[in-house]
Amino acid sequence: MYYGLILVLLLPLAMLQYRLWVGEGSLAELYSLQREIAFEQAELERLQNRNRALQAEVDDLRAGSEALEERARLELGMIKPGEFFIQVIEPPRSPVQEERP
Repeated sequence: MYYGLILVLLLPLAMLQYRLWVGEGSLAELYSLQREIAFEQAELERLQNRNRALQAEVDDLRAGSEALEERARLELGMIKPGEFFIQVIEPPRSPVQEERP
């Protein structure tokens, strides 16, 4: 008689333990979701920093001509009238020269 009662009580306990450790809404799933949330928050922070830098660059380009001129010089190789463009090309280094400090 006691064995039947113990079995009846252990069966729901086993089902609840299974759901706690393995089933839907389990602790393993909770930890997995927490790791995913932390990863996504880090990615969001990285993208927000990137957006702030890009917005600052856009504001700088809109506000003044210095940033626009700098960008034209660096990216497009443009020069002002009366300036001379001098390009310095260094010769390739030999392996013997690279080994010396």
